[in-house]
Amino acid sequence: MFKPGALAGIRVLDMTRVIAGPYAGQIFGDLGAEVIKIERQGEGDDVRRVGPPWMKDADGNDTKESTYFHAVNRNKQSVTIDYAQPEGAQLLRELATKADVLIENYRPRTLEKYGLGYEDLKAINPRLIYCSLSGFGQTGPYAERSGYDYLVQAMAGLMSVTGLPVGEPGAGPLRVGIPIADIFAGLYSVIGVLAAINHRNNTGIGQYIDVSLFESQLAGMLNTFSAWFNAGAELGRTGNDHPSASPYGVYPVDDGYILIATFNDREFVRLAKALGHAEWSSDERFATNGARVGNRPLLKQLVTDALRGKTMHEWVELLNKATVSCGPLNTMQDIATDPHVQARELIVQMQHEITGPVKVTASPIRLSETPVSYRLPPPQIGEHTSVVLQNWLQLDSKQIDALRAKNVI
Repeated sequence: MFKPGALAGIRVLDMTRVIAGPYAGQIFGDLGAEVIKIERQGEGDDVRRVGPPWMKDADGNDTKESTYFHAVNRNKQSVTIDYAQPEGAQLLRELATKADVLIENYRPRTLEKYGLGYEDLKAINPRLIYCSLSGFGQTGPYAERSGYDYLVQAMAGLMSVTGLPVGEPGAGPLRVGIPIADIFAGLYSVIGVLAAINHRNNTGIGQYIDVSLFESQLAGMLNTFSAWFNAGAELGRTGNDHPSASPYGVYPVDDGYILIATFNDREFVRLAKALGHAEWSSDERFATNGARVGNRPLLKQLVTDALRGKTMHEWVELLNKATVSCGPLNTMQDIATDPHVQARELIVQMQHEITGPVKVTASPIRLSETPVSYRLPPPQIGEHTSVVLQNWLQLDSKQIDALRAKNVI
């Protein structure tokens, strides 16, 4: 049995597709909320069809179940409802009267056409917290545009600081290799909903939340944003070197590469000593972080030369023992056997009816009294339609069969 989670008793209608919204819904589920994923009949969430790679069955064969879908949809029940039909829209309205939270990521005002907008549902459930997640927000000149992670990485400035610097072979903008704008937006959606739940606990009143990928990514630009708007400095692309710290980047060793991260003068003193060059820390060219950044090419070459003669494992051990931030450049294969990953149980296995074992990343949230739980594997399309309609709306089998006959569910 699982202990009740921190959000036990909270009911969430997840009317989202692809990554950002489903990621938010998964976090709610991990924290103990009852999450109902509303999907299209027959098709389901668009990301179900994003592949390869596909999930494998017990015999190692492709199942056409997207590995991407399985990354953001655990701890949910799937219900299929055709809300374009009046009876389907009415079902959703009835579900909304029983819900605490509704999260959706349709184009602005799409759900209003079916009587499922915030004002419509607020009228029947004033306690409802309604979160709209979109590409560019509910207002403004870009509001009607579709917004995907890659597009937002470009438009919010992330690709202006990602990639090799001008003059190096292969220079030019690069995307971050994971859907970082989607992840930020999903996280901000959860934060907004949790804030609204606290407000409702104090007042009894729900509210509307507007979160966009664009604004979430822009908020995540941090030092890049501040450098320009407060100092007029365009940080630009610096490849694997940190724009404001040195030495801070990827360095070759005898059998591969390591990441060295020295973010202050104290750590540089320890690095210089560990590399056998304690004199660097008193050299005016390297004694302060500003000087090291100004002399980055020279220092980078000196550090590279000093690293010759030892392997990646040897340097990682030696530098960490010297209290210098250093680590290997791991692949997913390396992660699978990493002793820290294993000790912290960061890979969780769940059982799926079609694919068998499904491995998912553990939640990074460690709660001492209400721990995260992994109760439900990513669902099949409409797998829980009947049971949810029975439990939430007390529909009987005859009523459910009638809705199926009309293709409403």
